[in-house]
Amino acid sequence: MQNETIYVLLADDDEDDRLFFSDAIKELKINTVVNVVKDGQELIDHLTQDDVTLPHVIFLDLNMPIKTGLDCLNEIKNIDRLKNIAIAIYSTSASEKDIEETFVRGANVYIKKPNNFSSLKKVLSEVITLNWQYHTSGLNRDNFLLSL
Repeated sequence: MQNETIYVLLADDDEDDRLFFSDAIKELKINTVVNVVKDGQELIDHLTQDDVTLPHVIFLDLNMPIKTGLDCLNEIKNIDRLKNIAIAIYSTSASEKDIEETFVRGANVYIKKPNNFSSLKKVLSEVITLNWQYHTSGLNRDNFLLSL
């Protein structure tokens, strides 16, 4: 994926988190196109457009209005053309229940939102450049929670 454009989609209702995320991606100098949506319904509407370029990875906040991250995860995994998109849960929650539930429902990685810019850049760099095909073949509960 060195020269290939990586399409990233962030679904997060917090405007500051969306800006923080976008700024961090810009600083990474990785060839990315980032789309941002502010709630779960907007995410599903975006993904189900006929002419949309599907993202390589979706960063999905759990606590959003209208449609939660869990609702979106379930919908995405039940739509044939979307079910193979890598999903990184991107949440302030570190609850074991949330981690377990998103793992069981098919998310690829769980990231607790970093509280500083350099940690965010490190996490994003790792997730965006991950070879998802390889990573998901050996996915288990122990490597699901990304900690840096």
